[in-house]
Amino acid sequence: MTRDEIVSLIERGGEALLAEADAARKHHCGDAVHLRGIVEFSSVCSRNCAYCGLRKNNLALRRYTMDEDDILRVVAEAERQGVRTIVLQSGESEAYRPQWLARIIAAIKKRFDLAVTLCVGVKPLVCYRMWRQAGADRYLIKHETANPALYEKLHPDSHLDQRLDALERLRMLGYQIGLGNIIGLPGQTASDLADDILLARDRDVDMAAFGPFVPHPGTPLASCPPGDIEISLRVVAVARLLLGAVHIPATTAFDAIAPDGRERALQAGANVIMADLTPLHYRNLYQIYPSDRAANSVARVKAILARLDRPLATDQGHSLKQRTEATPCGAHPRA
Repeated sequence: MTRDEIVSLIERGGEALLAEADAARKHHCGDAVHLRGIVEFSSVCSRNCAYCGLRKNNLALRRYTMDEDDILRVVAEAERQGVRTIVLQSGESEAYRPQWLARIIAAIKKRFDLAVTLCVGVKPLVCYRMWRQAGADRYLIKHETANPALYEKLHPDSHLDQRLDALERLRMLGYQIGLGNIIGLPGQTASDLADDILLARDRDVDMAAFGPFVPHPGTPLASCPPGDIEISLRVVAVARLLLGAVHIPATTAFDAIAPDGRERALQAGANVIMADLTPLHYRNLYQIYPSDRAANSVARVKAILARLDRPLATDQGHSLKQRTEATPCGAHPRA
């Protein structure tokens, strides 16, 4: 598939594209959907990304950092509900010491039969190594856009090269790695979106997240329109066709722009879905974008899968490229 062909499909693809992507998903991933449980353990952020409600200059947002016992209680309940992967996510900051997070990772791996994904931004190599040694399996770096000029416009205090360099350091340490972009950013083109998909292919990622833009009232992009649901679905579909055996989530942002957004994404090539495990008294303080945070429960996810007649996966959903579930984490160069 050439870059021009990708652009054409993103701009004009129809139901046939979505159906072909769904068939490719079934071929590469099967029908079972992998559930990832997100714990947003800190809303403190030192960045000023133009689209994100957690940005440092959003002074209206009350900040928090969960304590270790709270996190472990949430993880215990998640395992009871059938979650097999915990995603520990926070703003990019130094609000917590890396040793503290390493201790939590180690406790999760010791007490529970769960995979651990980290999404905490660009950090020094020593942190990545410490967390990997503690047992972290995966790391998601949200690059947001592969267009360097657009990235610089939206990120006044970080650089795209930093994020892509971090991805390679994580690969070197044996993490399963992932990228994530936003669809519908102001000034973004179909060519930019094609480059996002090609970047995921060229970086040989294990997981790739493509979610629509949702404006937040406390950001400079508050008055911009949200991402288009049809274009967003076409991006997921093309990504499935081009990337093959890669985990692609139906991100929560899909439901923020369409009531059945995640269901449609799961029918357009996605094979992963997420539930928000953050305690309710913290959940509304973690405002990347406005959404019905209370509704994104494990029960709601299971209801979505029931409507689609798709089973919930019972394994931890490691990389589709290099491992099987029978192989213990760490037995391969990429766990």
